[in-house]
Amino acid sequence: MTIFTCILLGFLVVCAIAASLSKKLLNTILIFMSYSLIMSIIWVLLESPDLAITEAAVGAGVTTVLFLVTLKKINAIIKKESSQEENANEQENT
Repeated sequence: MTIFTCILLGFLVVCAIAASLSKKLLNTILIFMSYSLIMSIIWVLLESPDLAITEAAVGAGVTTVLFLVTLKKINAIIKKESSQEENANEQENT
């Protein structure tokens, strides 16, 4: 094994642990996307470009977009403007 491959495997472990310990959903999605990109690089090193392209497209691309849309639909991602308006409304009421 080369040093580069060992470093990538270490990053995979770090990403997996960080995703499971993260408290914020948005951070977890970004970590998961990083995991998929690292995995696609490993597939290239293993001389399997078809799996690398699939991992990059589905794992880092489509899945990340679907997760972000889902968070938006369940209102887990709140726009900064709407949260500022709520804070202003709360200050006016007190």
